[in-house]
Amino acid sequence: MSGMRLGMDMVMRPDLRQVPAPRMIQSMEILQLPITDLQAKIEKELQENPFLERKEKRGEQDSEAGEFDPDSTPLKHDETGDLEFTRLEILNRDWDNHFNEEHRVSRGALDEEGDRKLEAMANMANRPQSLQDHLAEQLAEADLDEPQRRLARHICSFIDRTGYLGTRERASEDDEKEIFRPVSLAEIAASYDEPTTVERVEQVLLEVVQKLDPPGVGARDLKECLLLQLTPETPHRDLLRVIIRDHLEDVAYNRIPVIQRATRLDIPTIQDAITALQHLDPKPGLKFSDSETLYVMPDVIVERTDDNDYHIRLTEEWVPKIRISKRAVELLKNKDLPDDVRDKLRKKLQSADWLVKAVEQRRNTLLKVTRAIIQHQRAFLDFGPEYIQPLKMQQIADQVKVHVTTVSRAVDDKWVQTPRGVFPLKRFFGGGKANNQTGEDVAYEVMKQKLLEIVSDEDKSNPLSDEELVTKLREAGYPVARRTVTKYRKILKIPSSRQRKDWSRNC
Repeated sequence: MSGMRLGMDMVMRPDLRQVPAPRMIQSMEILQLPITDLQAKIEKELQENPFLERKEKRGEQDSEAGEFDPDSTPLKHDETGDLEFTRLEILNRDWDNHFNEEHRVSRGALDEEGDRKLEAMANMANRPQSLQDHLAEQLAEADLDEPQRRLARHICSFIDRTGYLGTRERASEDDEKEIFRPVSLAEIAASYDEPTTVERVEQVLLEVVQKLDPPGVGARDLKECLLLQLTPETPHRDLLRVIIRDHLEDVAYNRIPVIQRATRLDIPTIQDAITALQHLDPKPGLKFSDSETLYVMPDVIVERTDDNDYHIRLTEEWVPKIRISKRAVELLKNKDLPDDVRDKLRKKLQSADWLVKAVEQRRNTLLKVTRAIIQHQRAFLDFGPEYIQPLKMQQIADQVKVHVTTVSRAVDDKWVQTPRGVFPLKRFFGGGKANNQTGEDVAYEVMKQKLLEIVSDEDKSNPLSDEELVTKLREAGYPVARRTVTKYRKILKIPSSRQRKDWSRNC
């Protein structure tokens, strides 16, 4: 034991590991971008990289694009400069088609492009009116004295985007769910720039703010919001007041007999009142949402041809066509350039070349992957969603002869427009189980469709429990567990059996 020595020694061991080249990393990043992000990326590079320029003329081909490789022919500076000029001559020769003056865009083409963009800008929707704008307009036109108007504006400043008096905050940075925090009348009074009382704030809230459009605005909770929307013309107005004040939870859980015992009214009358209740708006402010409507721009379009086949193309109209700029390349021929400037320009040229090739590689990969997907999911396009087939990304990777992560990046956040509608490309992937009757693999999506069909055909006076739904699915050949049915039901927003029950059929 006495001979034991403790110490720390530095030992060098050879370690082989594969490190992706910068060019490969950029290609993967470009492949993963959806079309809108790709457009923004290219526009940014066009502004920052002098070696990139737009290829405005439609139909120009990049047939020689693959000849120049900055990795294999680096533009290094030597003492005489001959080596560098030789490289530049190779570059000029190989990219001659792109530098030819006859390929430069004509004035007419520029005008045509300008007209197209102006037309697109003219067709863009204006910013929608916000709830606060709408309230401010009404207060400006209302027959109020100035102190009333100012206090009403102050109260309105505490109304959130849904129309309630309070604020909505995210539960945490990682949780997108919002928590509503009501604001008290005392807080509103204390924050006013003139002395006022809680009673005065409540008076202006009830007499002015809650009389504004949309009905229900300025409410402090759901019950008040719904009550504010009742008018003399509302069917079953008196019964609705009772239901809103005392039985909203019973409505949510379809406990109609509880409401019947409390009101001593017949079930058809109660259900008519609940139908009227469902026409009220629980979040009246959202119709004036500040957020712009988000539209999906598909990356790929699948069209049916005259011979009942499918043609696949990319939506490239809004993605700038790019090429290497001859004028910028000519800068590198200047022998008087300092070495540090030349080195920076060479890196910019290399970056431009990588981007051009990465964009083209993205195009080719996305087309190949989409073609393979459509080939596997032809029945989906021919007959509908219930005919979708189980499909794994590894199957597409094997067919296209790429790594499965490449397929994952190619379909990530990409949308495809088909004769059946617009879908995320990931929609076509999914597992399945063997049908007990046919032995064929059935996609989970098909099982969901079958579940919808069973629920649609059930007796609403005695709806099927989850256990009974399991039995029905198994009888149809779909082996599923009860927890799976419950999960599918929630995904499809199918209420529980209690909530689906139609009590009027039991009368």
